[in-house]
Amino acid sequence: MAIPSTNRWHLTPIMGIVGFGLLYGVAACQYPGGSSFDHMAVGFSWQHNYWCDLLGVTGKNGAYNPARPIALTAMALLCSSLAVFWYLLPVLYGTQTHFIRISQWAGILAMAIVLFIGSPYHDLVMNVAGSFGGVALMATVLCLYRNRLFGLIVVGGVCLVLIGVNNYVYYTLHYLVFLPIIQKGTFVLFLSWISLVNWKLYKRQQLTRD
Repeated sequence: MAIPSTNRWHLTPIMGIVGFGLLYGVAACQYPGGSSFDHMAVGFSWQHNYWCDLLGVTGKNGAYNPARPIALTAMALLCSSLAVFWYLLPVLYGTQTHFIRISQWAGILAMAIVLFIGSPYHDLVMNVAGSFGGVALMATVLCLYRNRLFGLIVVGGVCLVLIGVNNYVYYTLHYLVFLPIIQKGTFVLFLSWISLVNWKLYKRQQLTRD
């Protein structure tokens, strides 16, 4: 598959992640209220609400949720941006091996599946998307190793540990009260990591072309 080898559109993932962050904040301001911990709470609580709460037709308090269209737009922007990231992986990697091609499409497929996270099949969506996403992350780490970006490999490892902690808390219900905070921290670190990887590999590519 031929992939354009030039230009700033390779930075699309970073721009999409920034856009997602901005829309996340706007959606949070529009959320009517309620959480799994307090159905009568007013507004969005950064301590108690989950990202998925913004995707509901109604808030946890039962009121109409005007944040939903904004949150859905944010989700579509994020997923498409990360899909572009893995679409570009062969370019950033510098070669196209069979593993990289498989990982490229695994990442894109994972992002397509994640779009349905707000459906009644939340757990199934996360499990299936997580499986494909794991393959894509392996390819990303391999790409970092090939480019000798060992610091980013360490950060990626921390992200994987946090993803594991999220799953542990979610499925065992241990320390559940801390899960909204853990989720947001994982979001910030993971998306920051993807942005740094995108930027570093883009700069490496530019230096190679020059």
